[in-house]
Amino acid sequence: MIIFVKNKHTLQIDEFKFKCCVGKKGLTKYKKEGDKKTPKGQFQIEHLYFRKDRIEKPLTSLKCIKIKKNMGWCNDVRSSKMYNKLFKIEKKIKHEKLNRKDYKYDLMIPIKYNFISPIVGKGSCIFIHLTKNYKPTAGCIGLKKKDFLVMLKLINKNTKIKII
Repeated sequence: MIIFVKNKHTLQIDEFKFKCCVGKKGLTKYKKEGDKKTPKGQFQIEHLYFRKDRIEKPLTSLKCIKIKKNMGWCNDVRSSKMYNKLFKIEKKIKHEKLNRKDYKYDLMIPIKYNFISPIVGKGSCIFIHLTKNYKPTAGCIGLKKKDFLVMLKLINKNTKIKII
């Protein structure tokens, strides 16, 4: 199973097409931290992270992880040990907070871009997350909640995402 992001407005799984949004500055093969671009290529996906205080555990075969208040994803170019990894928030390390005040990470799947042996500065925190208005992201892929829930029923841990 492959999730295709065919352009900056269309995500497709089999015959299902969903409207989506991507990075404010479009797609790139040469991603850099903070460039507001979505990386092109084919990548594995991670687990589903969700806000249990806001949403019931959705129907999916993905491993589901409840987002806790102290969960962050490191985007600190000064921290080669933690870069582009989930970690327990420390004030001195820059990060993307997973327990946000807004709704965007109520459902969220990390894309395994620059993931296995991350290269510092090549880009971090690339997620499939929620959007309500399809405004461009900082480099992630945004889907409406109803479409995200349909996608969760179609994909599994072996699913890959191909961003063209």
